[in-house]
Amino acid sequence: MRLLLSNDDGCHAPGLAALRTAITAVTAVCDDVITIAPDRNRSGASNSLTLDRPLRVQEFAEGVFSVDGTPTDCVHLATTGLLDREADMVISGINAGANMGDDVLYSGTVAAATEGRSLGLPAIAVSLTGETFTHFDTAGAVTARLFEWIRRHPLPNDTILNVNVPDIPEAELAGFRATRLGNRHRAERLIEDRDPRGRRLYWIGPAGGEADAGPGTDFHAVAQGFVSITPLQIDLTRHASLEPLTGWLDGL
Repeated sequence: MRLLLSNDDGCHAPGLAALRTAITAVTAVCDDVITIAPDRNRSGASNSLTLDRPLRVQEFAEGVFSVDGTPTDCVHLATTGLLDREADMVISGINAGANMGDDVLYSGTVAAATEGRSLGLPAIAVSLTGETFTHFDTAGAVTARLFEWIRRHPLPNDTILNVNVPDIPEAELAGFRATRLGNRHRAERLIEDRDPRGRRLYWIGPAGGEADAGPGTDFHAVAQGFVSITPLQIDLTRHASLEPLTGWLDGL
């Protein structure tokens, strides 16, 4: 078995190092673990591919590669010919910061996992919630445990699991919860500034606060000290609206 690790925080991120350490400690069943990650922080890159220029790949340690592109670029290259043989599973993370609710639409961490959905085993995106990011080891241990559980109790191959881990010691975790995505309020106002020459520039404002964070959501589970595990799907069709839309289109 070959595992492919990636992320959106960049190839030198502490979360990726913690993930590799945790996975290699429990993966006796694997032939190898390959890491292919962006050469810099690409948070918020979502599922974007680089199509306007070629990509450069550098191996800077054994089995560890950097790409001057997005997280999706990294996994796309790995699954379309960059490697001598294809990986069996993608694990993306460990992200420094939560990917809950609407975050998954923008997350490069989640995007790297979704790009690996066509491989032989489920894809996993892992994020450490909170602000200080102290316990990457907790998220690493959770990921290793989840990987072993998937290996013994397989899920459908096209499964994508979005995992959010509270930033607390492993012994303090309350357990695991299957959750749905919550929802955030509208993003806060942009931040306007000026450069040294007086020209306007703009920063993207903070994400909106929690709007739907009740029982059953990823927000609620993490707030209660649980590891949140949300199954994701690629089909964005709003199936309940197909029939009403068909009627609405009649006579158009």
